[in-house]
Amino acid sequence: MELNSVKEMTVNANVDVDVLVVGAGPTGLALGADLARRGVDALVVERADALFPGSRGKGIQPRTMEVFDDLGVLDAIRAAGGDYPVGMIWQDGERMGEHQMFDPAEPTDHSPYNAPWMVPQWRTQEILFARLEELGGKVAFGREVVAVTQDGDGKGNRDGNGDEDRDGNGVTVEFASGAPVRARYVVAADGGRSAVRRALGIGMTGETVDPDSMLVADVRISGLDRDNWHVFPPREDTGGFLAICPLAGTEDFQVVAQFPEGTDVDLSLDGIRGTVAARSHLSPEAVTEVRWASDFRPRAALADRFRAGRVFLAGDAAHIHSPAGGQGLNTSVQDAYNLGWKLGAVLRGEAPESLLDTYEEERLPVAADMLGLSTRVHRGEARRGGATRQLGLGYRDSSLAVETRTDLPDGSLRAGDRAPDGTVEGVRLFDAFRGPHWTLVTVGADAEAPVLPGVRTVRIGSYERYGTGVFLVRPDGYVGWAGTGTRDLPEYASRAGLTVG
Repeated sequence: MELNSVKEMTVNANVDVDVLVVGAGPTGLALGADLARRGVDALVVERADALFPGSRGKGIQPRTMEVFDDLGVLDAIRAAGGDYPVGMIWQDGERMGEHQMFDPAEPTDHSPYNAPWMVPQWRTQEILFARLEELGGKVAFGREVVAVTQDGDGKGNRDGNGDEDRDGNGVTVEFASGAPVRARYVVAADGGRSAVRRALGIGMTGETVDPDSMLVADVRISGLDRDNWHVFPPREDTGGFLAICPLAGTEDFQVVAQFPEGTDVDLSLDGIRGTVAARSHLSPEAVTEVRWASDFRPRAALADRFRAGRVFLAGDAAHIHSPAGGQGLNTSVQDAYNLGWKLGAVLRGEAPESLLDTYEEERLPVAADMLGLSTRVHRGEARRGGATRQLGLGYRDSSLAVETRTDLPDGSLRAGDRAPDGTVEGVRLFDAFRGPHWTLVTVGADAEAPVLPGVRTVRIGSYERYGTGVFLVRPDGYVGWAGTGTRDLPEYASRAGLTVG
């Protein structure tokens, strides 16, 4: 499916919705799809008239591959992309040798996706957009936010039936054109210059990672093989490096070039031709087409908070990364994955509104850690290794992580950890987890599981990655509660929005 063939949906936005998602990038589309499969009445709005056309965030980390597996888009993502090529260092038109861009890692039974997968951002967005449509979700393009108003203190009221009062507190979002939309909750997924964040007056704290200007462009190039990520180190007469990476699943290359601080980067075909010719052995005519181009200065910034009343910040609206290490898009998609199930549970009346407080509690520290990692990778202080794959991220310190076992050995799976995959006694755990439900896993335990309507139950005799115990796995694939028995499980289940039978 080519970008220009994506059907742009228009909707009658003069209606109330449960959730308004501002921004149709990877964050907003992933959240929209997650909400749609939960039956939430949600609308995604996008300032532009079409999906973003560039490759900017091209690396899908292993943890995000697991998220895409759950969202039902993994097959399409795998078909659209490919492995990262080995780096090739060039000097004076000669190949000087290979450079490993990432620490090697092999897939395992518990981590089946253990290396980054390359998919241009525009293609990832097409896939998520198609999934959103398939699930009945909606996107309205050409909707530029100009004002955000919350009623009262932004906290919801309940009517006599226990349902939230839609005519009481809510959020009204106004646009440069078209009717305003009134929503029970709003999620700002509208990028680093978020109009919603500015309207709320939420600040961002950050730093310039690198004062130099950067060019990133999607181009067509002749005379250069697609087997390597071609790297041309800086010379005294060029002022910065050049990297040319074949974009998997396309005929394009991504060009990245560094320029001295204060340089006005020429984004035209002639300008990019000149940059490529000056820093490589290629002729200007080797660049036959520029399909998209942008310039930026690498920054790292974190929003002061991720929630203001009934409005949440996600993705680049909440954290801005250097592209080094491929953490920005991945951290953003996982924001959406964390928030989607919580909004669904509260909107269905299954969980208290306080469940939404755990979004900032869990995601802000993770974003801060990933920002630090991105910056260290950019400055050459860390490699693209295990930490960048994001499989070790978790929420052990969260109020939603309840570990009732004691004296666990080092390395034990604990509440708050990512729940590993594995095929045990004919059951693949990721298959059991897939979907919007919770999963109760008992491993080598004789405990009688309580009746938890809507919770899938898996019982296996033994699995080293889990040890022995009872594990209640959240809809986003993290262990929420763990114990040797189930005596205290009903209290946790009730607090988390599960009905105890």
